[in-house]
Amino acid sequence: MSSETQSARPTGEPDPHVPHVPTPEEFVAVQASPEFAELKHRLRRFVFPMAVAFLTWYLAYVLLGAYAHDFMATQVAGTVNIGLLLGLAQFVTTFLITGLYVRYANREIDPRATAIREQMEGTR
Repeated sequence: MSSETQSARPTGEPDPHVPHVPTPEEFVAVQASPEFAELKHRLRRFVFPMAVAFLTWYLAYVLLGAYAHDFMATQVAGTVNIGLLLGLAQFVTTFLITGLYVRYANREIDPRATAIREQMEGTR
């Protein structure tokens, strides 16, 4: 079925409850729009620096584990050593980055993506 027959009422009028199905040409036009470029810019502005920071932190942990045995084996409390604390910090860092991304996406990414989607579907 074509998008016209899916969203048309028996009278030939479009059904306001069925969103417009964008054509490939419309997708290409939106991809070239300044709004989409801004959406990509905002996403990359968060993702790339955060990925570099986390991968650097992880690489440092792995290198310390491989080459700084005495440092990583330093006792902190009882049988808890620095290596264990840094390993657990990897999990904490992952959850922290996830929370930061969710907050950033809710504030910066999602509203822009929703506006673009609504514009394409004709619901705006």
